[in-house]
Amino acid sequence: MPTTIAAPKTKTVPAAEKDFLPLQGTDYIEFYVGNAKQAAHFYKTAFGFQSLAYSGPETGMKDRASYAIRQNKITFVLTTPLRPNHSVADHHHKHGDGVKVLALTVGDATSAWEETTKRGGKSYMEPKRLSDDDGELVMSGIRTYGEVVHLFIERLNYHGPFMPGFRKWESNYNPPETGLQHVDHCVGNVGWNQMNPWVKFYEDVMGFRNILSFDDKDISTEYSALMSKVMSNGNGFVKFPINEPAEGKKKSQVEEYLEFYNGEGVQHIAMATNNIIETVTDLQKRGVEFLHIPSTYYDTLLDRVGHIDEELNALKRLGILVDRDDEGYLLQIFTKPVEDRPTLFFEIIQRKGAKSFGKGNFKALFEAIEREQAARGNL
Repeated sequence: MPTTIAAPKTKTVPAAEKDFLPLQGTDYIEFYVGNAKQAAHFYKTAFGFQSLAYSGPETGMKDRASYAIRQNKITFVLTTPLRPNHSVADHHHKHGDGVKVLALTVGDATSAWEETTKRGGKSYMEPKRLSDDDGELVMSGIRTYGEVVHLFIERLNYHGPFMPGFRKWESNYNPPETGLQHVDHCVGNVGWNQMNPWVKFYEDVMGFRNILSFDDKDISTEYSALMSKVMSNGNGFVKFPINEPAEGKKKSQVEEYLEFYNGEGVQHIAMATNNIIETVTDLQKRGVEFLHIPSTYYDTLLDRVGHIDEELNALKRLGILVDRDDEGYLLQIFTKPVEDRPTLFFEIIQRKGAKSFGKGNFKALFEAIEREQAARGNL
């Protein structure tokens, strides 16, 4: 366990301000999928992830196979069941490919579990130690909305490629990276009137705070609406916006998600880049499909956001959205769903000072999503 060093008495932090759950960022995101080998190939080919580690029958794991892939600070784990009568198989049958685990890096996984469960968090995994020749890792976890769980990963004393039970995955097929750097935020979709209860969960159980709120006046089109609140941990390394449906003339994107996912879950993962034009150009060449934004969006873009460093025609050609807040501006673009069910998708984001989430783009974005919904017959 890490050694705790007491702060000088002159700088004692009031108890109310102490972070009882200090998080160092997103450790990894685990997807339960129908075919992990093929899914890993997709994320390597399309998004530029690299082979990292493997767990399966060859490593002593008899009931599932998992492939860990990484790009800079983003780690995905793709897990598939090897037999039908299995919890992973049940999850996939109900939801299709989807996120099961949002794992968070901590200095003390035992303390993280104790602090969250005593505040009302429902335990998913009591603290357990895993070890191999590369050291020791401690992990624990709690349940959140739907079937999503947060695992707390303590890896200070572990020096292997990923974690015990995995071996290094060597591959001759390693497409170049695409410039994705780290997880910016992960968005969850919850059911009717469930946003505020889950906001309270993150506040009470995990010590997060609500840094932004959007109601159905902020996020609405002619046909549909939703509400959203952004939850952030103390240092801002981990952000979880939470969406719920709102009344509209037709079915909102959150309702479509809930219907096809058969419940609450992770809607999208936002991945940061330092050069969105280069990254998106590369992703499009690799076959990643993005939402189409009408060219008229760009007619008044500079009037809305002021000076930007990027060339306007490049943004227009790629369909990249821009928004500004008091701190600066951001650039963002959203993929279409990455599987046949209209559920999980990805956001590519570049922040140039802005700490917001693109409120000025909501109307254009959700109209683009509605065009896709209409094509599927689900609006």
